[in-house]
Amino acid sequence: MESQSVLNHNSLKAILAEVNEVSNEDIRDEIVSDIYTKSKSLCKKVVSQQPAMYRSDKLDEIFTSRIWGFPIMLIMLGAIFYITIAGANVPSDMIASLFGYLEGKLTILFETMHAPEWLHGILVLGLFRGTGWVISVMLPPMAIFFPIFALLENYGYLPRVAFNMDRLFKRAGGHGKQSLTMAMGFGCNAAAILSTRIIESPRERMLAILTNNFVPCNGRWPTLILLASLFMVTGFSGATGTLVTAGILIGFVMLGVVVTLTVSWVLSKTALKGVPTHYTLELPPFRKPKFWNTILRASLDKAWYVLKRAVIVAAPASILTWVFANIYVGDTSILMHFVNFLDPFGKALGMDGFIMAAFILGLPANEIVIPILIMAYLSQGAMLEIEDLSKLKQVFIDQGWTWLTALNMMLFSLLHFPCGTTLVNIYKETKSPKWTFMSFLIPTVIAIGVTWLTATVARAFGWV
Repeated sequence: MESQSVLNHNSLKAILAEVNEVSNEDIRDEIVSDIYTKSKSLCKKVVSQQPAMYRSDKLDEIFTSRIWGFPIMLIMLGAIFYITIAGANVPSDMIASLFGYLEGKLTILFETMHAPEWLHGILVLGLFRGTGWVISVMLPPMAIFFPIFALLENYGYLPRVAFNMDRLFKRAGGHGKQSLTMAMGFGCNAAAILSTRIIESPRERMLAILTNNFVPCNGRWPTLILLASLFMVTGFSGATGTLVTAGILIGFVMLGVVVTLTVSWVLSKTALKGVPTHYTLELPPFRKPKFWNTILRASLDKAWYVLKRAVIVAAPASILTWVFANIYVGDTSILMHFVNFLDPFGKALGMDGFIMAAFILGLPANEIVIPILIMAYLSQGAMLEIEDLSKLKQVFIDQGWTWLTALNMMLFSLLHFPCGTTLVNIYKETKSPKWTFMSFLIPTVIAIGVTWLTATVARAFGWV
């Protein structure tokens, strides 16, 4: 009887070992690969393949290659950034000049009407100037970035990106579909939270929700592009400067992806333990997109929607910033009381109180952080009119900025807490105050830690 029990125990151990072996990721991939290979061989015998389908298979061998897949992704991303930056500089300057000219005319009009100074401040220096900065900084990059991204999506390249990223997310303890939700986050983190519904596993869906914020959304692109162009390419000009800026932005995107994978791995080993599930992605064939229709739809649907949302949020924020800067408690404005309170903390992170205040006041939407910061700086000195974006660097330098200030603001912008809309969507999807708070806390702690470490190292080595 005892020998029978030992025999059953050994048999059970053997069965469990076999199950574990079959559930191994490599075994699963081999099974799927064998099924696909067998199906393909059968199709070749009975189906006549069109040349376009054959070309699609050949392209997939390149775009999803373990050797060439990732380098091609980086080259594609770099090309998008290069075209966006090179194409947006001149229109941004032109729009900024136009708003500067109109602001002067409006000022003359208000003076002619003998309007109260506070009314001119609220409507012109607050509302009009803040809105003008949002439009001049955001519209040109978005009008270029979104259509190009839409063309790649319609052509069928983005599913190949998801295929390449699938292996990384599975190793990080997440789901392959998390790569799709991450790609959606490049456009809008709030929309990406809704897209996590495609992940069936609650655990892996929560991983995707908590880490989606680490890829830069449309509201953070202008900040990254602007500061990289102004401070990170000193000594370079023309096409070389644009190329270096594109390379820097690729580096920030890669940092965001690394943080996403690292946080996913840590959470999958701690608060969100579990066995990763698998899925098989069937790649759609490459297809020629409707060029002008795609560009028009992306410009109207995405760029216009985001710009409209930014302006709606920026308008009251600009007024509020001006009011805070011009209402005094004692001999100091409300804004400066707030800035002075935050300044020691901001300096410890390599920034200042103005920057920290801009991020806090910009919680409703990332798009308004830079306009709020500019207005806060300009409210403290001569109300100079910036006719083009190249003069903006001098405003920052006059406030004590160095390369470290710009770098850490870019890092904080990349890693910091989600915008208000994204937090609302997280709560609606999770129905959990706890996880909504964690989605705010995790990136905030990481952003503070990274910027503090960067500032400490730079100061220790005397680089600033």
